[in-house]
Amino acid sequence: MAILNSLFTWIMKKRIHQIELFMKYPHDVQEEWFKNLIPTAEATEWGKKFDYKSIYTVADYKARVPISDYDDIKGYIDRMIKGEQNILWPSDIKWFAKSSGTTSDRSKFIPVSMEALEECHYQGGKDMLSIYCNNKPDNHMFAGKSVVIGGSPQNKNFSPHSYYGDLSSILIRNLPFWAEFKRTPNIEVTLNPNFEEKIEQIAQITIKEDVTSLAGVPTWNIVMAKRILEITGKNNLLEIWPNLQFYGHGGVSFKPYREQFKKLIPSDNMYYLENYNASEGYFGLQDRSDSDDLLLMLDYGIYYEFLPTENMDDEHPQTLSLDEVEIGKNYALIISTNAGLWRYKIGDTIKFTSLSPYRFQISGRTKQYINTFGEEVIVDNADQALEIACKETNAEIRDYTAGPVYFQGNNAGAHEWIIEFEKVPSNFGHFCEILDRSLREINSDYDAKRYKNMALADPIVHSAPSGIFYNWMKSKGKLGGQNKVPRLANNREYLEQLLEMIRK
Repeated sequence: MAILNSLFTWIMKKRIHQIELFMKYPHDVQEEWFKNLIPTAEATEWGKKFDYKSIYTVADYKARVPISDYDDIKGYIDRMIKGEQNILWPSDIKWFAKSSGTTSDRSKFIPVSMEALEECHYQGGKDMLSIYCNNKPDNHMFAGKSVVIGGSPQNKNFSPHSYYGDLSSILIRNLPFWAEFKRTPNIEVTLNPNFEEKIEQIAQITIKEDVTSLAGVPTWNIVMAKRILEITGKNNLLEIWPNLQFYGHGGVSFKPYREQFKKLIPSDNMYYLENYNASEGYFGLQDRSDSDDLLLMLDYGIYYEFLPTENMDDEHPQTLSLDEVEIGKNYALIISTNAGLWRYKIGDTIKFTSLSPYRFQISGRTKQYINTFGEEVIVDNADQALEIACKETNAEIRDYTAGPVYFQGNNAGAHEWIIEFEKVPSNFGHFCEILDRSLREINSDYDAKRYKNMALADPIVHSAPSGIFYNWMKSKGKLGGQNKVPRLANNREYLEQLLEMIRK
């Protein structure tokens, strides 16, 4: 096993040189991908519609092709699902990733080409391991097995040749055969559509294995870990898996989960690496252990544009290219990909923390924010304020969501929070005060609206009963995979649903 581990580590580290090249020459790499994507799609229906043959520059492209969201291209995707090809991308597309970014009943089906699988999603997964091996050359991860908490496949008869499912299930279903040797449990268990049954099976099987690494959304890994501890009667995962050393996570901010994982895996040698992998593409990796910033991955078949959030509602919004962005500003991410998404607004916002190389943080969602009163609170603000409140009151958060309380008569509005604690605050009232104070310090717009309670009164904070978010997600069929609790909303839909469950 030691020889096999050394061989895997050597292969992974070879990729580091290529990563260093795009870090050094980012604009050349992006220009190269732009010049590759446009000609490739010339003969598609989309390429003919916008005359890709006569697009020679990025300026031509921006002037010719409009920014789009899912509603704009849904008609094209519906036809692809029914079996039509050469619509948005020239190669055959048979897989569609079912978007699960919110608990909305409405589903999106994102096309996943073989090029996107190989050049983007799988390359991102391999690069995550390459970065780990480069940063921890003495690792022994490949001597053991990996546990991945993914989604489940759902085949539907759109056509005899098209399938859909959670992105993670698509990736697992299409992995090369040799990848099975280093993963546990087998693919049938991993893709079990019954999430609770799957967690039980994974727990029973993996406690007998030498697990060295974990992967997946933190929420569901914690569910698995707690079940394993219940079964075994152990205090932490290292008592079951003494060689556990790596966790690759993504999907949600890790801040609310950090303290829980420290208790589940009490080791200073445990290595955590965040990835930014969405249904639409693999965008970023945490390449340094001493920073939460993500490195923008520039050679995955994606051409990037960045739309300043303050210009999102403009009639003809103007995007910026990579060489025009600034540190600290919020941008909506616009992508053109090797799966046929063209100037597509994915709904995430980021802010750059470095321009050499290009590193960034995910700051929120274009549709996950509270701006009912002009306060412009985004998920990043909420995560920071909650982290401060937890630290000062010795609390730990399992999940949360928040939304507005509207004006009523002469009463000011407010923000209402529902928080499920892993460890309740030492002083709940003090926790609420710190949350409000920290948010005021982080966000000047929120602070202005809170001035003398004129527009916003003190926040209303509920400490929710244990399991409330799990049961809420279960009621919507949103357990497992990349499903996640929506953190903020500009309406009361989620709040009312959760409050109704709390009252029962």
